[in-house]
Amino acid sequence: MAEASPAAANAELLEWPKKDKRRLLHAVYRVGDLDRTIKFYTECFGMKLLRKRDVPEEKYSNAFLGFGPEQSHFVVELTYNYGVTSYDIGTGFGHFAIATEDVYKLVENIRAKGGNVTREPGPVKGGTTHIAFVKDPDGYIFELIQRGPTPEPLCQVMLRVGDLGRSIKFYEKALGMKLLRTVDKPEYKYTLAMLGYAEEDQTTVLELTYNYGVTEYTKGNAYAQVAISTDDVYKSAEVVNLVTQELGGKITRQPGSIPGLNTKITSFVDPDGWKTVLVDNEDFLKEIQSE
Repeated sequence: MAEASPAAANAELLEWPKKDKRRLLHAVYRVGDLDRTIKFYTECFGMKLLRKRDVPEEKYSNAFLGFGPEQSHFVVELTYNYGVTSYDIGTGFGHFAIATEDVYKLVENIRAKGGNVTREPGPVKGGTTHIAFVKDPDGYIFELIQRGPTPEPLCQVMLRVGDLGRSIKFYEKALGMKLLRTVDKPEYKYTLAMLGYAEEDQTTVLELTYNYGVTEYTKGNAYAQVAISTDDVYKSAEVVNLVTQELGGKITRQPGSIPGLNTKITSFVDPDGWKTVLVDNEDFLKEIQSE
Protein backbone atom coordinates (compact mmCIF):
# COMPACT_ATOMS: atom_id res chain seq x y z
CA MET A 1 0.00 0.00 0.00
CA ALA A 2 1.37 3.41 -0.96
CA GLU A 3 2.30 5.70 1.91
CA ALA A 4 0.33 8.91 2.35
CA SER A 5 1.97 11.95 0.78
CA PRO A 6 3.54 14.49 3.19
CA ALA A 7 0.74 16.93 2.30
CA ALA A 8 -1.93 14.34 3.14
CA ALA A 9 -0.14 13.38 6.36
CA ASN A 10 0.05 17.05 7.35
CA ALA A 11 -3.62 17.60 6.54
CA GLU A 12 -4.51 14.64 8.79
CA LEU A 13 -2.26 15.96 11.57
CA LEU A 14 -3.93 19.38 11.41
CA GLU A 15 -7.29 17.70 12.13
CA TRP A 16 -5.99 16.49 15.52
CA PRO A 17 -6.56 19.70 17.57
CA LYS A 18 -10.23 19.73 16.54
CA LYS A 19 -10.73 16.16 17.82
CA ASP A 20 -8.56 16.55 20.94
CA LYS A 21 -10.09 17.07 24.40
CA ARG A 22 -9.02 20.63 25.18
CA ARG A 23 -9.87 23.45 27.54
CA LEU A 24 -8.05 26.40 29.03
CA LEU A 25 -6.70 25.26 32.42
CA HIS A 26 -5.01 28.29 33.98
CA ALA A 27 -3.14 31.54 33.44
CA VAL A 28 0.24 31.91 35.15
CA TYR A 29 1.58 35.27 36.30
CA ARG A 30 3.87 36.77 38.91
CA VAL A 31 2.89 38.83 41.94
CA GLY A 32 4.88 40.77 44.55
CA ASP A 33 3.03 39.55 47.66
CA LEU A 34 1.15 36.27 47.47
CA ASP A 35 -0.97 36.70 50.62
CA ARG A 36 -1.99 40.23 49.62
CA THR A 37 -3.21 39.02 46.21
CA ILE A 38 -5.00 35.99 47.68
CA LYS A 39 -6.80 38.32 50.13
CA PHE A 40 -7.80 40.69 47.30
CA TYR A 41 -9.08 37.95 44.96
CA THR A 42 -11.03 36.10 47.66
CA GLU A 43 -12.54 39.17 49.37
CA CYS A 44 -13.09 41.42 46.35
CA PHE A 45 -13.80 38.98 43.50
CA GLY A 46 -15.19 36.05 45.50
CA MET A 47 -12.61 33.56 44.21
CA LYS A 48 -11.67 30.50 46.26
CA LEU A 49 -8.11 29.58 47.22
CA LEU A 50 -7.82 26.08 45.74
CA ARG A 51 -4.26 25.15 46.67
CA LYS A 52 -1.00 26.74 47.70
CA ARG A 53 2.53 25.41 47.69
CA ASP A 54 5.95 26.60 48.75
CA VAL A 55 9.07 25.40 46.95
CA PRO A 56 11.95 26.75 49.08
CA GLU A 57 14.65 24.92 47.11
CA GLU A 58 13.55 26.84 43.98
CA LYS A 59 12.81 30.02 45.98
CA TYR A 60 9.20 30.48 44.95
CA SER A 61 5.64 29.91 46.19
CA ASN A 62 2.48 29.68 44.18
CA ALA A 63 -1.26 29.68 44.70
CA PHE A 64 -4.18 28.58 42.55
CA LEU A 65 -7.46 30.51 42.75
CA GLY A 66 -10.72 30.36 40.84
CA PHE A 67 -14.48 30.07 41.03
CA GLY A 68 -14.57 26.27 41.06
CA PRO A 69 -12.33 23.18 41.14
CA GLU A 70 -9.40 22.93 38.74
CA GLN A 71 -10.85 19.71 37.28
CA SER A 72 -13.59 21.77 35.65
CA HIS A 73 -12.75 25.48 35.91
CA PHE A 74 -10.22 27.93 34.56
CA VAL A 75 -8.06 29.30 37.38
CA VAL A 76 -5.19 31.72 37.98
CA GLU A 77 -1.81 30.43 39.09
CA LEU A 78 -0.02 33.17 41.01
CA THR A 79 3.74 32.90 41.42
CA TYR A 80 5.75 34.69 44.09
CA ASN A 81 9.53 34.63 43.65
CA TYR A 82 11.32 35.14 46.95
CA GLY A 83 12.36 38.75 47.42
CA VAL A 84 10.80 40.12 44.22
CA THR A 85 8.09 42.63 45.10
CA SER A 86 7.17 44.14 41.73
CA TYR A 87 7.10 43.28 38.02
CA ASP A 88 6.74 45.05 34.69
CA ILE A 89 3.41 44.11 33.10
CA GLY A 90 4.49 45.52 29.71
CA THR A 91 2.28 47.00 26.99
CA GLY A 92 1.12 43.73 25.40
CA PHE A 93 -0.85 42.14 28.22
CA GLY A 94 -4.40 43.49 28.37
CA HIS A 95 -6.61 42.12 31.12
CA PHE A 96 -8.42 39.20 32.68
CA ALA A 97 -12.22 39.31 32.83
CA ILE A 98 -14.78 38.19 35.37
CA ALA A 99 -18.47 37.71 34.53
CA THR A 100 -20.95 38.75 37.19
CA GLU A 101 -24.73 39.05 37.35
CA ASP A 102 -24.48 42.50 39.00
CA VAL A 103 -21.45 44.57 38.04
CA TYR A 104 -22.63 47.53 40.16
CA LYS A 105 -22.83 45.44 43.33
CA LEU A 106 -19.44 43.84 42.65
CA VAL A 107 -17.78 47.23 42.16
CA GLU A 108 -19.39 48.52 45.36
CA ASN A 109 -17.85 45.57 47.24
CA ILE A 110 -14.42 46.05 45.65
CA ARG A 111 -14.44 49.76 46.50
CA ALA A 112 -15.51 49.05 50.10
CA LYS A 113 -12.50 46.73 50.42
CA GLY A 114 -10.14 49.45 49.16
CA GLY A 115 -9.87 48.22 45.55
CA ASN A 116 -8.82 50.50 42.70
CA VAL A 117 -11.76 51.07 40.30
CA THR A 118 -10.34 52.50 37.05
CA ARG A 119 -13.62 52.62 35.10
CA GLU A 120 -16.97 53.03 36.77
CA PRO A 121 -19.66 50.49 35.89
CA GLY A 122 -21.85 51.41 32.94
CA PRO A 123 -22.71 50.40 29.37
CA VAL A 124 -19.90 49.98 26.83
CA LYS A 125 -19.62 52.78 24.30
CA GLY A 126 -22.12 52.14 21.53
CA GLY A 127 -23.39 48.93 23.20
CA THR A 128 -25.67 47.55 25.89
CA THR A 129 -23.31 45.34 27.95
CA HIS A 130 -22.49 46.86 31.34
CA ILE A 131 -18.82 46.66 32.33
CA ALA A 132 -16.28 48.11 34.76
CA PHE A 133 -12.51 47.89 35.17
CA VAL A 134 -10.47 47.44 38.35
CA LYS A 135 -6.78 47.00 39.11
CA ASP A 136 -5.42 44.43 41.51
CA PRO A 137 -2.57 45.27 43.95
CA ASP A 138 0.10 44.43 41.32
CA GLY A 139 -1.52 46.53 38.59
CA TYR A 140 -3.16 43.70 36.62
CA ILE A 141 -6.40 44.92 35.06
CA PHE A 142 -9.65 42.98 35.47
CA GLU A 143 -12.67 43.74 33.30
CA LEU A 144 -15.95 43.02 35.08
CA ILE A 145 -18.71 42.05 32.65
CA GLN A 146 -22.39 41.88 33.56
CA ARG A 147 -24.05 38.79 32.11
CA GLY A 148 -26.45 36.00 33.10
CA PRO A 149 -25.45 32.93 35.13
CA THR A 150 -22.37 31.18 33.73
CA PRO A 151 -20.48 28.01 34.66
CA GLU A 152 -17.21 29.96 34.19
CA PRO A 153 -17.02 33.44 35.76
CA LEU A 154 -13.27 33.78 35.03
CA CYS A 155 -14.08 34.31 31.39
CA GLN A 156 -11.32 36.10 29.41
CA VAL A 157 -7.60 36.58 28.95
CA MET A 158 -6.92 39.58 26.71
CA LEU A 159 -3.63 39.90 24.85
CA ARG A 160 -2.57 42.43 22.21
CA VAL A 161 -1.24 41.15 18.90
CA GLY A 162 0.47 42.71 15.88
CA ASP A 163 -1.46 40.94 13.09
CA LEU A 164 -4.95 39.75 14.00
CA GLY A 165 -5.51 37.63 10.87
CA ARG A 166 -2.26 35.76 11.47
CA SER A 167 -3.08 35.23 15.17
CA ILE A 168 -6.59 33.92 14.45
CA LYS A 169 -5.17 31.46 11.94
CA PHE A 170 -2.46 30.41 14.42
CA TYR A 171 -4.85 29.67 17.30
CA GLU A 172 -7.34 27.92 15.02
CA LYS A 173 -4.70 25.68 13.41
CA ALA A 174 -2.19 25.15 16.24
CA LEU A 175 -4.70 24.88 19.09
CA GLY A 176 -8.00 23.97 17.45
CA MET A 177 -9.77 27.01 18.87
CA LYS A 178 -12.97 28.31 17.29
CA LEU A 179 -13.28 31.91 16.20
CA LEU A 180 -16.40 32.99 18.10
CA ARG A 181 -16.65 36.58 16.86
CA THR A 182 -14.66 39.59 15.71
CA VAL A 183 -15.44 43.23 16.51
CA ASP A 184 -14.00 46.11 14.51
CA LYS A 185 -14.15 49.60 16.03
CA PRO A 186 -12.64 51.97 13.47
CA GLU A 187 -13.68 54.98 15.57
CA TYR A 188 -11.42 53.67 18.37
CA LYS A 189 -8.84 52.20 15.96
CA TYR A 190 -8.91 48.59 17.13
CA THR A 191 -10.21 45.17 16.11
CA LEU A 192 -10.63 42.24 18.44
CA ALA A 193 -11.30 38.52 18.11
CA MET A 194 -12.73 36.09 20.66
CA LEU A 195 -11.44 32.52 20.40
CA GLY A 196 -12.20 29.48 22.55
CA TYR A 197 -13.46 25.91 22.81
CA ALA A 198 -17.12 26.74 23.55
CA GLU A 199 -19.40 29.77 23.51
CA GLU A 200 -18.38 32.85 25.49
CA ASP A 201 -21.02 32.46 28.20
CA GLN A 202 -19.94 28.84 28.79
CA THR A 203 -16.16 29.01 28.92
CA THR A 204 -12.98 31.06 29.15
CA VAL A 205 -11.89 32.69 25.90
CA LEU A 206 -8.82 34.39 24.53
CA GLU A 207 -9.53 37.96 23.48
CA LEU A 208 -6.90 39.05 20.97
CA THR A 209 -6.77 42.79 20.25
CA TYR A 210 -5.14 44.53 17.31
CA ASN A 211 -4.61 48.29 17.64
CA TYR A 212 -4.40 49.89 14.22
CA GLY A 213 -0.80 50.30 13.11
CA VAL A 214 0.80 48.72 16.21
CA THR A 215 2.73 45.58 15.32
CA GLU A 216 4.85 45.03 18.44
CA TYR A 217 4.40 45.26 22.20
CA THR A 218 6.65 44.88 25.23
CA LYS A 219 6.05 41.68 27.20
CA GLY A 220 7.45 42.77 30.56
CA ASN A 221 8.22 40.03 33.09
CA ALA A 222 4.90 39.75 34.95
CA TYR A 223 2.48 37.71 32.83
CA ALA A 224 3.84 34.27 31.91
CA GLN A 225 1.48 31.97 29.99
CA VAL A 226 -1.79 30.08 29.65
CA ALA A 227 -2.02 26.30 30.01
CA ILE A 228 -4.31 24.18 27.84
CA SER A 229 -5.15 20.48 28.22
CA THR A 230 -4.47 17.83 25.58
CA ASP A 231 -4.79 14.05 25.32
CA ASP A 232 -1.42 13.77 23.53
CA VAL A 233 1.37 16.33 24.04
CA TYR A 234 3.56 14.64 21.41
CA LYS A 235 0.97 14.80 18.64
CA SER A 236 -0.04 18.32 19.71
CA ALA A 237 3.59 19.45 19.54
CA GLU A 238 3.87 18.05 16.00
CA VAL A 239 0.89 20.20 14.98
CA VAL A 240 2.35 23.32 16.62
CA ASN A 241 5.69 22.68 14.92
CA LEU A 242 3.97 22.47 11.55
CA VAL A 243 1.95 25.65 12.10
CA THR A 244 4.96 27.68 13.34
CA GLN A 245 6.74 26.92 10.05
CA GLU A 246 3.87 28.62 8.23
CA LEU A 247 2.91 31.44 10.61
CA GLY A 248 5.82 32.02 13.01
CA GLY A 249 6.35 31.26 16.67
CA LYS A 250 8.35 28.27 17.94
CA ILE A 251 8.35 25.32 20.32
CA THR A 252 10.21 26.36 23.49
CA ARG A 253 10.03 23.02 25.30
CA GLN A 254 9.92 19.71 23.48
CA PRO A 255 7.21 17.31 24.70
CA GLY A 256 8.10 15.18 27.71
CA SER A 257 7.69 14.82 31.47
CA ILE A 258 8.60 17.53 33.98
CA PRO A 259 11.41 16.15 36.15
CA GLY A 260 10.11 15.02 39.54
CA LEU A 261 6.48 15.60 38.60
CA ASN A 262 5.87 13.11 35.75
CA THR A 263 3.38 15.48 34.13
CA LYS A 264 3.91 15.54 30.37
CA ILE A 265 3.94 19.00 28.81
CA THR A 266 5.14 20.90 25.77
CA SER A 267 5.34 24.68 25.42
CA PHE A 268 5.58 27.17 22.58
CA VAL A 269 5.31 30.83 21.74
CA ASP A 270 2.92 32.24 19.13
CA PRO A 271 4.03 34.69 16.39
CA ASP A 272 3.83 37.58 18.92
CA GLY A 273 5.83 35.74 21.57
CA TRP A 274 2.86 34.85 23.82
CA LYS A 275 3.50 31.53 25.56
CA THR A 276 1.18 28.53 25.83
CA VAL A 277 1.84 25.28 27.69
CA LEU A 278 0.02 22.13 26.62
CA VAL A 279 -0.52 19.72 29.54
CA ASP A 280 -1.43 16.03 29.39
CA ASN A 281 -5.04 15.59 30.58
CA GLU A 282 -4.53 12.46 32.68
CA ASP A 283 -1.26 13.69 34.20
CA PHE A 284 -2.88 17.01 35.13
CA LEU A 285 -5.72 15.29 36.98
CA LYS A 286 -3.25 13.04 38.84
CA GLU A 287 -1.16 16.09 39.76
CA ILE A 288 -4.02 18.08 41.29
CA GLN A 289 -5.45 15.03 43.08
CA SER A 290 -2.09 14.26 44.69
CA GLU A 291 -1.74 17.71 46.27
